[in-house]
Amino acid sequence: MLASGPVTRQASGRLVVETRGQGFTEITAEVAGFVREAGLRHGLLTVFCRHTSASLTIQENADPDVRTDLMTALDRLAPRDVPYVHGIEGPDDMPAHIRTLLTDAALTIPLVEGRLALGTWQGIYLIEHRDRPHRREIVLHLAGA
Repeated sequence: MLASGPVTRQASGRLVVETRGQGFTEITAEVAGFVREAGLRHGLLTVFCRHTSASLTIQENADPDVRTDLMTALDRLAPRDVPYVHGIEGPDDMPAHIRTLLTDAALTIPLVEGRLALGTWQGIYLIEHRDRPHRREIVLHLAGA
């Protein structure tokens, strides 16, 4: 199926996500709600995280063991017990920046027939890389028709 045409509408918004500390918070339903409210049928959605110690990813949403294993992998790639030069905000600060570098600050998701074009087992997640709970802001921008 091919859909083409000019971009005739756009919508923007934001989500505030309260995290519980390090880990994954699924935001798929909230993002899908924004898309429904915008009323566009086809287009491109940008999801942007306004932080340097939290990030975004699209990952499996069926088996929580996947997210557990991903956190273990991030712990190996950016451990907390390394003597980093930047440590002014605590031992979880620099590893959080590295983990954000390894993941994504922004995602782009196609919109098809008014729905996010995610696969069957895909979900949109905010990854909190700091140990303490935080209030994270996600900016949404949808352009299409």
